[in-house]
Amino acid sequence: MKVLLVTHGSRGDVQPFVALGMELISAGHQVVLACPAEAAALAVPHCERVVPLDDGTNNLVGDRDAWRAVELNFRGLRGKWLGLKFIRRNRIAMANVLEDLAVLTEYVSGDVDLVVHQVNVPGHAMAEKLGVPAVVVCLQPFWVPTGSFPDPLFPFPLPERFNRLSYLSTRMFVHAFTGSTGKWRSQRLELPVRRRAQNVLRRPDGSPAPVLQAFSRHVLPDDVRYPGSVHTTGFFFLPAQDWTPPADLERFIADGEPPVYVGFGSMVGSDPSRTARIVAEAIRAAGVRAVVALGRGAIRPEVLGEDVFWLDQAPHDWLFPRMAALVHHGGAGTTGAALAAGRPQVICPFMFDQPYFGRRLHAIGVAPPPQPLHDLTSSGLAAAIRYATTDPSLSAQAQHVGALVQAENGVHTAVTTLESLA
Repeated sequence: MKVLLVTHGSRGDVQPFVALGMELISAGHQVVLACPAEAAALAVPHCERVVPLDDGTNNLVGDRDAWRAVELNFRGLRGKWLGLKFIRRNRIAMANVLEDLAVLTEYVSGDVDLVVHQVNVPGHAMAEKLGVPAVVVCLQPFWVPTGSFPDPLFPFPLPERFNRLSYLSTRMFVHAFTGSTGKWRSQRLELPVRRRAQNVLRRPDGSPAPVLQAFSRHVLPDDVRYPGSVHTTGFFFLPAQDWTPPADLERFIADGEPPVYVGFGSMVGSDPSRTARIVAEAIRAAGVRAVVALGRGAIRPEVLGEDVFWLDQAPHDWLFPRMAALVHHGGAGTTGAALAAGRPQVICPFMFDQPYFGRRLHAIGVAPPPQPLHDLTSSGLAAAIRYATTDPSLSAQAQHVGALVQAENGVHTAVTTLESLA
């Protein structure tokens, strides 16, 4: 089977597709992986053919106005004004990505049996142009409507009977930020106008598209109901890496009580200096040693004090099990790695799916209540860190859930599912 994998976004959006590509190759299939150019280096050592796409909206990660609009939740005059500026910049950036996707479709024409794409990438239109099936990958549980719970991004409580309807909010949110792909579809891909052409969850004939939900069922509420076309496989993890840590990092970890990890990945926020000060003060107030990952700049090394080791990054599967607790932003990829490590967590959500994962990790008993960025204080974060590092029930539950998550083997289940659909 020749499979085209298409994804876009941050490292957390790309790494699961690299893991899926590796598993497909191990199973004897051929893979082409298309991802943002800035993440291509992550994929090149593992996949046969990697096609870099324009970085698009990734170029806006340092836009302070955009972060401020998100933190204001687009409310008030300032929030709405900044939000409109952000939407315009986002749509302009996405135009370059769409052009690259059109060129990619021409490049692989006649050489692909299946398109597997992230839900917010119009891979279903590419598959329609190629005349092959498409399979959707969802990294978060708010893309596929269910009557079991409302859309996690919906801002207001709803009667249960409106649960499924609430998922229109995510579709409208994505449409607002990326714009319609209708013109691109008809003019660039030369596809005919048809009903449901924008709906990635439907095939051209109107039947449900197969969906892989690349997260653990153990983070969902009990008794969630999804249609038969939806397969919740577990997180897509890379195989354990052959990674040798720096000697000074090993010495730091060994020289005392297990430290706390703090890192916010690709998140930056509108005021990274403030965030960095809060983190530094919280580490000192909690009386813990810490390993701090600087990421894109939400935390800065110059504000950190003693008993802190800072680094750019390290493989989560090596680092996380060695920590006493894990303080992070709650992105899907980091959340999956933290759950698999079996360590208590403290979630400081910035945006999008992160508040949902923060609430769910608290609900399943592996984290204290989340500490959202817009309300973050050094005292609140310090208290959450102390709780995560000292409460034995939290630690026991984290180990229990970690064993369940590790047992799922999401990429193997996903490949088996894809083979059954071929």
